[in-house]
Amino acid sequence: MAMRINGAWTGLLTDWLDEQGLDAPDTRDRLARYAPDDTVPVPVWRDLLASGLALAESEPAPELAVGACVQPHHVGILGYLVLACETLGDAMLAYQRYERLFYGEQLAEIDATGSDAEIRWPQGPEPLGLQADGAAIAALVTFLRRQLEDPPPPSSVSFHERADSERTRAYEAFFGCPVTFGDTHVRMRFPVQHLQLPMPRRDPTLRALLDRQANAQLRLLPDDQRLEERLNHHLLRLLAEGNPSLERMARALHMAPRTLQRRLGRYDLSWQQWLDHARNRLAQQYLTDPALSLNDIALLVGYSEQSAFTRAFHRWNHQSPGRFRQTQP
Repeated sequence: MAMRINGAWTGLLTDWLDEQGLDAPDTRDRLARYAPDDTVPVPVWRDLLASGLALAESEPAPELAVGACVQPHHVGILGYLVLACETLGDAMLAYQRYERLFYGEQLAEIDATGSDAEIRWPQGPEPLGLQADGAAIAALVTFLRRQLEDPPPPSSVSFHERADSERTRAYEAFFGCPVTFGDTHVRMRFPVQHLQLPMPRRDPTLRALLDRQANAQLRLLPDDQRLEERLNHHLLRLLAEGNPSLERMARALHMAPRTLQRRLGRYDLSWQQWLDHARNRLAQQYLTDPALSLNDIALLVGYSEQSAFTRAFHRWNHQSPGRFRQTQP
């Protein structure tokens, strides 16, 4: 299913708004809808974060200050489990093992070959964007700074998206190391010997207890990967037929429409929201193929008229499909 974040993570933005003394009633109202054990779709989190950060227009990278507000409860059981680990290396392996509790996906890769170790994340099925990635890595570094005595800075940090010079300077000042933008992965590198740094609040007994709880929570996660594959499989046919409705998709999946809507609802998605996300992903993929005209792409994603597709694409991405195509390498 679509990538999401743990509901507890939204508290990070609320705490930053409090720290800054910002009212932001609309954003706060939307944030208040999510309990710590809820799931928040990535597009919703991106929009919430952007609406809050828009209030700090004079700051080049306010997302870093959001990340600096992190506390263990913002990460749920995973935050407390990491604290109970023996070493930094052990903590990173624990994060990797239970990452699905936070993102709904296991994305992190750990490489400890050579003189540097790194933890990295590929571009996920639902890109987070620089603001959300920046807040997440700022939170990770802040979390480690608070736990380790005299913590050394990372060797380097990288992000998927590009940034202007002002934002680059803000990132390098925050992380205290070179920062690369436009990388294939979000990554943090550090000397491999740092994996042996002891965690000051290590507790083997608590760690064993939290491991059991985290494993239990993993078993309770809905296994919707197969559903996502089936949705995508049938979507192409329904788009070609020009009628991608909830009822027709449910019929193709041999389930009741209410059942399909309930399963999508686990991720706070309506059928129309899921359909829009899927169409947008397909449209962006097709726009990288110069052999396809805009009219061809409109038909491929289920629009009988190019003008209707153009309006929808602008609603999804705040730019026209022609402009999007021009920005692709």
